[in-house]
Amino acid sequence: MKMAVIFGMNQIVSHGFGMFLFAALVPLMRESISLSHWHLAAIGALTQLAYLGGAMLLGLFGHRLGTARLSLMTGTLTTGLLFTMSQLENPLYITLALTCLAASAAISWGTIVEIISRYARSEQRSTYLSTASSGTAWGYGLNGLMILLVVPVLGWQHSWQIAGGVGMLVVGLTWYMLRSLNKPLTATAELPESIIPASKLLSTICRERTAMFACLICFLVGFTTMPFSNWLNTYLDQLALPVALGGYTWATAGITGMVAGVLTGRLADSKSHGVALLVIFSGFALGLLAFIYDPARFSLVAGFGYGLMYFPMWGILAGWIGQTYSSTATMQISGICMVTFGFGGTLGNLLAGYLRDTTGTLDAVFFTLAAASVLLVMLALWILSVSPKSRPMQPAV
Repeated sequence: MKMAVIFGMNQIVSHGFGMFLFAALVPLMRESISLSHWHLAAIGALTQLAYLGGAMLLGLFGHRLGTARLSLMTGTLTTGLLFTMSQLENPLYITLALTCLAASAAISWGTIVEIISRYARSEQRSTYLSTASSGTAWGYGLNGLMILLVVPVLGWQHSWQIAGGVGMLVVGLTWYMLRSLNKPLTATAELPESIIPASKLLSTICRERTAMFACLICFLVGFTTMPFSNWLNTYLDQLALPVALGGYTWATAGITGMVAGVLTGRLADSKSHGVALLVIFSGFALGLLAFIYDPARFSLVAGFGYGLMYFPMWGILAGWIGQTYSSTATMQISGICMVTFGFGGTLGNLLAGYLRDTTGTLDAVFFTLAAASVLLVMLALWILSVSPKSRPMQPAV
């Protein structure tokens, strides 16, 4: 379990701090830095593009580089940029730093998928992956603590410095752990054929069932979760509900995500990945359906379903892919999955904006998200009914 915990800490640094600390601190940073709404819009767009670009580069070329080396490189880069953010006051430099942090986060998760898929025992692989992916939820929680405890006393600059200090610790622990991983726990080493050539990666996604459905799932997850997170508080305000309800909803999502990784990962390893995906997707769908029925009463239920599904989903899905593909191919396909997630989120937000403008309300938006979440449940039922078959040329390691 040491591997899962250390890589979960990597997720805290790369995603919790690298991707979301700025969003938590920006209202406080704007008091001393001239960050306009245009700057914030540009940062949102560029970091999203950088995350997609990092994921695409990892999928196409990540197999040519050592993942252990890449893991340490991204950790070091992220740590350095977190320290740098505490000293930046120029909006252009802040944008550049956040863009690099986003690309580094995407690459970091891909290396975690490959290393755990290679070295973890098959009966523990999904537990390790989902535990690591839930590190993002712990990052959410730590961001909240820094806003409550650090910023009022020391200022927002010290929050970035503390994040950088945590990053230094995590890089050291990761380096020490990687030194002990001399060879995979499985006896078979990766064959050259187990790597999908960059020229054939996209055709593999389109032709092969497991890869195609994994990308479709990520597309739908992005389509539902990103608009939900972006429009939730606005919808609650439209309904004249208390502002605190949104805060409680996101706190519920974060706390749920902290524990969901281990529990759902163990469910995937002990039962099947289909069962685990069915549980988390059903929880998310039921939460959304209850929310659109009565937002005031069931907002926390929606937050619970969000946390249950979003944070561990990445690890469970990577474990499912790893049943059919080698660790390197799993990393490559996971990179493309992150790209489709981003495309789904972009399309979902554009559709949400269109529906809001044409109907004058967000009711139709959340009805659409609930319908898409039901499709995720149907995909989980399909996975549950199909036993993935390993290919001889790509042994799962």
